Amino acid sequence: MPERRARRYPRAVRVNELLREILAEELELVEDGDERLGLSTITAVDADTDLRRATVFLSSLSEEAAAALVEHRPRLQAAIARQARLKRTPQLSFVPDPGVAQGARVEGILRELRQHGGE
Repeated sequence: MPERRARRYPRAVRVNELLREILAEELELVEDGDERLGLSTITAVDADTDLRRATVFLSSLSEEAAAALVEHRPRLQAAIARQARLKRTPQLSFVPDPGVAQGARVEGILRELRQHGGE
């Protein structure tokens, strides 16, 4: 009997991507009624392997947006419970994506180097 090929992605990667998709869709619906979330974009989700907690990374996270996300957390978690077949629904926490800030910092440095390089 031929050996079964390993799945393309490990389970954790698939679960994180599923959570990101569900939350992005639900956040889009929530944004329509809450202007505090205007420019919030989910960049990634990192769930614990036991699915007790999941960290949601956003491209930017103002104090107002953070407060709004805490208020809407039950709705977002309910969307996960409804749409994902997981043994438990993770408790969500929201943080700014450090990669976005680092990328902006590097871009600023490069821009400055280009400006001063022409002197």
